[in-house]
Amino acid sequence: MTGTDRRTVLRGGLLAAAGAAAGAAAGVAGGAALEGPARADAAGQDPLTTGSLGASTVAAASHGRQPGVDTPPGAQVIYRAVHLGRGLSAERVRAWLRLLTDDIDRLMAGRPVLADVEPELGDAPSNLTITLGFGPALVKALGGRPPEWLAPLPAYKTDRLQRRWGQADLVLQSTCDDPLTLAHADRVLQRECAPFSTPAWVQEGFRYARGARPDGTTMRNLFGQVDGTSNPVPGTEDFDSVVWRNGAGAFGAGGTSLVLRRISLDLSTWDEVDRTAREDAVGRRLADGAPVTGGSEHDEPDLKAKEGLVTKVADFAHVRRARLPGTRIYRRGYNYADPAATGSDRAGLLFATFQADPLKQFDPIQKSLAELDMLNTWTSAVGSSVFWVPPAARRSVSQGGFIGDVLGE
Repeated sequence: MTGTDRRTVLRGGLLAAAGAAAGAAAGVAGGAALEGPARADAAGQDPLTTGSLGASTVAAASHGRQPGVDTPPGAQVIYRAVHLGRGLSAERVRAWLRLLTDDIDRLMAGRPVLADVEPELGDAPSNLTITLGFGPALVKALGGRPPEWLAPLPAYKTDRLQRRWGQADLVLQSTCDDPLTLAHADRVLQRECAPFSTPAWVQEGFRYARGARPDGTTMRNLFGQVDGTSNPVPGTEDFDSVVWRNGAGAFGAGGTSLVLRRISLDLSTWDEVDRTAREDAVGRRLADGAPVTGGSEHDEPDLKAKEGLVTKVADFAHVRRARLPGTRIYRRGYNYADPAATGSDRAGLLFATFQADPLKQFDPIQKSLAELDMLNTWTSAVGSSVFWVPPAARRSVSQGGFIGDVLGE
């Protein structure tokens, strides 16, 4: 049987009898997906301390959570968003999600997906992570009721939003340290989405390549700023309180929310600003990301410090506007650049944040920034979307599980 025929048979089986066929498909491939809560690399070592980058894998699930949130960001990202096809039944949507869940587990482990015609392109996973985010329409398609926070954010007064970068029904966040592996994984996912959905948008980004800087170095954006210094640290109670949802029900423990904002940066006019003015606008030194009030990158800025009668951190400085008592987010941004593009959206920041509740955490911060952030002179949001990142699958695919099965059958 050819690879194409095998895939056709698999898809037909899934659509005809979602749970049973998915289990049979996993058996044909020689193993079920998501059998355990985590997956180590081939040597059983920590995924980011292996000798070979290509062989490094990230756990498919940890503590019941999807990867791609508290795992180290890959060097490159592809956000692929789709809209649900018309007339899809809940059974067909579940079948699609089972197919995606199985593919995600295989791709992250460096194993070929069913009937993969280019399996060699995926045998070096290079810390590949794939994360699913659900929009409100997908939740409804599965019989759920979206919470209040799972909806497009209000347009802030500094926004210049374009519909082409707006809300979608499903987003796949794929990150990796190798562009070839990433391209292959994205192609597989694109192929699997085609029969069930229509494309909404694709956004690609990058940050430091693995090995270009010591692990843990805060990324820089295209303005040259150290971006994300005040983040909570994954694996800490502080991080857990900021990012992960708690409580009972489908939208309780194990999930989080993703806000993805496409921020266009006006590099031409930024180039005209001298270094002192740039640092005043941010409230941090460009050289090392330390506060303009002194110290090192991770020291807290002294917002009360004065130089004569003037505060060192201006009222319009980004670090002051972004600091609201008791309100925090976890940012996991990527740069984007398209030298062939025309207009204002040629370069910028894919401003991705994770938080338990966007309305209580992201929205107040963004309102403060929109009101009086000097960086607004050179930045504008052209895209905005909100997704629920559900917990990992409760059961293996062979047992009928899939990412999002917490919504029930």
